[in-house]
Amino acid sequence: MASVSFRSVSLTYPGAAAPTVEDFNLEIADGEFLVLVGPSGCGKSTTLRMLAGLEEVSAGSIHIGDKDVTHLQPRERDIAMVFQNYALYPHMSVRDNMGFALKLAGMSKEEINQRVEEAAQTLGLREFLDRKPKALSGGQRQRVAMGRAIVRNPQVFLMDEPLSNLDAKLRVQTRTQIAALQRKLGVTTVYVTHDQTEALTMGDRIAVLKDGYLQQVGTPRELYDRPNNVFVAGFIGSPAMNLGTFSVDEQGVAHNGQARVRLSQETLDALVVEDRAQVVLGVRPEALEIVPEGAPTEWAIPLHLDFVEELGSDSYLYGRVEGGSMGVAGDNRAEGGGEATSGTEPTAGASGGIGSIGGVSDTPMVVRAQPHAVTQTGSVIRVAISPGGLHVFSASTGKRLPS
Repeated sequence: MASVSFRSVSLTYPGAAAPTVEDFNLEIADGEFLVLVGPSGCGKSTTLRMLAGLEEVSAGSIHIGDKDVTHLQPRERDIAMVFQNYALYPHMSVRDNMGFALKLAGMSKEEINQRVEEAAQTLGLREFLDRKPKALSGGQRQRVAMGRAIVRNPQVFLMDEPLSNLDAKLRVQTRTQIAALQRKLGVTTVYVTHDQTEALTMGDRIAVLKDGYLQQVGTPRELYDRPNNVFVAGFIGSPAMNLGTFSVDEQGVAHNGQARVRLSQETLDALVVEDRAQVVLGVRPEALEIVPEGAPTEWAIPLHLDFVEELGSDSYLYGRVEGGSMGVAGDNRAEGGGEATSGTEPTAGASGGIGSIGGVSDTPMVVRAQPHAVTQTGSVIRVAISPGGLHVFSASTGKRLPS
């Protein structure tokens, strides 16, 4: 077991106009389960491959424990990798697949069998040891791939979207097993996924990437409750946070159509000229409460209901702000998924930043409610923001403002 350290790591492919990963700084503690998450093309798999030695670092250094492994071959790094496609030998039994790397290393048959039996017991595979991969389900094959990594007793596990080929129910079951197994073994693990739900449910900490830049690192709760910028706010959470660009009047009230939100003095003091009297406001679906008929509605937001999604335990109400529009251009919420350790300060519209956030798009506003709370589409309901439920971001930089 060992810690992992990325120190100002960058990678630029030959002929590329911009780095795939730039100035990446991250410390991963010994025994930690860290999840790298972000939309497709953000650089998360490239970062994992640099750690594995499969991609050559352009600048900076990578350390495993006290050892600089930046220029070492993969076999010299004492890591084990689990891939999306399992990569099992079809002509070998489960036992032979799991022990193949140990056989190549010259280990005795007795020790190989002992390690394979122990790993199979841990993974619930003992009854399948003499089967070929074609006789196994997708989840069982993935466990065999994990067993092949476990028997090596590596310092670091690397997992590159290992659940992508499984169906929805099996993914939920297998991700629980992986998280429990990692905590039992205590091996430092770096896990790559584009699925922010996997990130929230599995990781001790999450590192969010976009366009090769590290946006935020923290525990799942920290990223959910206090996102550093508009991108993280929109990516982490399912359904995504409701985000909209609001104009601020001289009385300190933010407007978007018929939606009116009073801002705190701390927020108003943090606005700069570049914001042009605008802010980006965010509210989680569960932080919106339906205002009962007859209750005061001065600060309630009128919502034209378009669709109701009944999930048994909850209802999700999708609607549009009367006379306005929620949504922030360029926030990449459709793909969702502490310490900010990136050496750069991403800004809106810049390369590596959070994207353009100046305009609005016609994105539905989502309310999480009790089951059967509202069933009539086409009606207008009024919702209010729960105390402490408002997130405020700069309209010019996308960074979090005091609320």
